[in-house]
Amino acid sequence: MNPLSVLMPGFLGPELPRWVERKLRQGMGGVCLFGTNVESPAQLRSLTDSIYAANPDAVIAIDEEGGDVSRLYQREGSPYPGSAILGILDDVDLTRAAGAQVGWELRKAGVNLTLAPDVDVNSNPLNPVIGVRAFGADTELVARHGAAWTQGLQSTGVAACAKHFPGHGDTELDSHHDAPVVNASEPELRTRELVPFEANIAVGVASLMSAHIDVPALDAENAGTFSKPIMTDLLRDELGFTGVVVSDALNMAGAQAYGGYTGASVKALAAGVDLLCVGYSNTEEEIEQIVTAIEDAIKAGELTEARVSEAHTRILAMVKASAKRAAEALIPEDLTHGAVPGMGFEQLKSAFSVSETARTRLAARGAVKGVQWVRLEPAANMAVGDSPWGPFASGVVADLVVSPETPLKNFVPNPDCVVVVVGKDNHRHPWAREAIDELRGHGAVIVDMGWPDLTEPYVDIATYGASRAVGEALKEVLA
Repeated sequence: MNPLSVLMPGFLGPELPRWVERKLRQGMGGVCLFGTNVESPAQLRSLTDSIYAANPDAVIAIDEEGGDVSRLYQREGSPYPGSAILGILDDVDLTRAAGAQVGWELRKAGVNLTLAPDVDVNSNPLNPVIGVRAFGADTELVARHGAAWTQGLQSTGVAACAKHFPGHGDTELDSHHDAPVVNASEPELRTRELVPFEANIAVGVASLMSAHIDVPALDAENAGTFSKPIMTDLLRDELGFTGVVVSDALNMAGAQAYGGYTGASVKALAAGVDLLCVGYSNTEEEIEQIVTAIEDAIKAGELTEARVSEAHTRILAMVKASAKRAAEALIPEDLTHGAVPGMGFEQLKSAFSVSETARTRLAARGAVKGVQWVRLEPAANMAVGDSPWGPFASGVVADLVVSPETPLKNFVPNPDCVVVVVGKDNHRHPWAREAIDELRGHGAVIVDMGWPDLTEPYVDIATYGASRAVGEALKEVLA
């Protein structure tokens, strides 16, 4: 029993720190890579090679969802459409191809686990953290596309991780910062939240990620990650999941409330979680403190050696199974990075919702020579991170940027341009709504590249994603 074997920390920078290499040689379970760890394909491959040299059986995980959340393309913005658009197009073969494309690129980079797909049912339009990361708000649609994406991804020899169990879609808080609550009844949960996870289990998903959310109908005392009734009784015993349960990051507010890194790690393991995603920028001291806490918990009877060994056995089995599939699935020689076979701008544009107001204003431009861009810049979603988005990822320079810190003042429209206002989740931000209300008077076309509320007057064109690819398709719509 080696407590290190269930730990998966993160670190800063493009090179493997000496302490991480040392812990890997001592049997640490793996590492989780973030945007700061990726500079180029060659550099990333060099980094993953050094990790495998230290521990050939290491889990190398990355948060690559193939859309707004993209660590492979954090620096330049993702060339993938994202899950919401795939759901709108509702072509499971295309979704499967998108998953496979992500898988091949990760294989080439040396990554063996991606923390995707997101199979939450985004039933709440005020959700601040899921949104376009979900395939949609319809349970059956999310189930079939989540399963198809997993099948495509895992066919390449990379393990998938369906998230965030038991379902983060019906929340109005972000577990990075708060402790969200899902107040749905148990029957609602079983017919909505759980269905996509069951579909993923049915197609053999290698792992599931737990959510730091309170679900009183399932456990009145503990959030999902720390709940034995949810992680073991429901997921293992009832739903029959035999793969690896990965925790969401333990540096998030929803986890830190359980005693910091040490308390949260012990509590998650005891509940039934196998692989602990410790955080974004960990230190050797933190890892040693977690190891000591696990050992002390075993001595105190709060945790058993058998539970830790069981977790390690599952992790190792996942790594070996992925390696076996990888040996049988050769990376295509003609692999083109960032291009999903069968997906072009025409399909992306067909997924957009364009109101009659937008069509009328764009059609009536006459001698208008161009676009006057107004960028609504909300605070960066922690899941997405600081990454170029929308048309601004591919060369567009905003004429004006409006944010919570820089409200709209003294706007002067260019008479030779149509005013196009581009934001994300416009309806959720009071400062954005105020700016839109004023800009409407200048005949502006309002674009929402997040998850829109079409019943509100803050969107004329909804793109259902803000990746670089979606931004390029938007420019074509406006051309």
